[in-house]
Amino acid sequence: MTRRTALAAAGEVLTSAGIDSARADAEWLLASVLGIRRSVLYLEADDALSPSVARRYEGDVRRRAAREPLQRIIGWEEFYGLRIRITAAVLVPRPETEMLVDWALALLPPPASGRHATVVDVGTGSGCIACALAARRPDLRVTALDSSLAATAVARANVVDLALAPRVHVVAGDLLGAVRRGAADMIVSNPPYLPASLLATLTPEVVDHEPRHALDGGLDGLDVIRRVVVESVSRLAPDGLLVLETAGGGQTHAVVGLMNEAGFRNVLVHNDLAGIARFVAGRT
Repeated sequence: MTRRTALAAAGEVLTSAGIDSARADAEWLLASVLGIRRSVLYLEADDALSPSVARRYEGDVRRRAAREPLQRIIGWEEFYGLRIRITAAVLVPRPETEMLVDWALALLPPPASGRHATVVDVGTGSGCIACALAARRPDLRVTALDSSLAATAVARANVVDLALAPRVHVVAGDLLGAVRRGAADMIVSNPPYLPASLLATLTPEVVDHEPRHALDGGLDGLDVIRRVVVESVSRLAPDGLLVLETAGGGQTHAVVGLMNEAGFRNVLVHNDLAGIARFVAGRT
């Protein structure tokens, strides 16, 4: 079996499994097994695969055909230009969350000489937001929080892989319980925000393979967001910022109301890639 014939066979299997990106996924999987870039797969397309490589590739294709996320199989996802390690303990980072990082960076004041701004990432998961912020702004000191010990292990591994350990500190704990009063200049979070009733309608990649606790926001999707909003008030310094990702639509407007009720001022809404109002920010 050559690279070319293996890719063709894998593409057919994945197409039959209902995967829209079948050919691209087949290429990513083979490049991962071979330890090469996807862009060079076809330079030696008629080279034969060794039996061990062929077996491993066929196994990975079967996993993808069973709708396990591609990123879980190859073990990483690119986020904000960084390679983020992925396991079953964490969500696969989404492009929309890159916009959360963009907006958070835009809202932060410019670096001040001799001062390090303190950012807290609540529900860090893989650590993708914390790492992206620290990588872009060397003046930031970021605390990445998660209640899952398995998730914090993944986040710590990413911090080490990206050489951010001196500036990103990963802590296991319940929401903002580990943060001192008035200690944060910014709190940012992509919390669980999906109404529980919607979870069964998601794609198999999500509902069958991603951690439910990182998705389930309770009856109306706001259980965790309500707590983050209330707890952030005391943890933020004066003029501190809370920046949240939401499910969009009506939930965004509900979060605006929660932040206004909690005493935040200048509450703003920001659109996602599809033009949907999804992100909310306000100042103490």
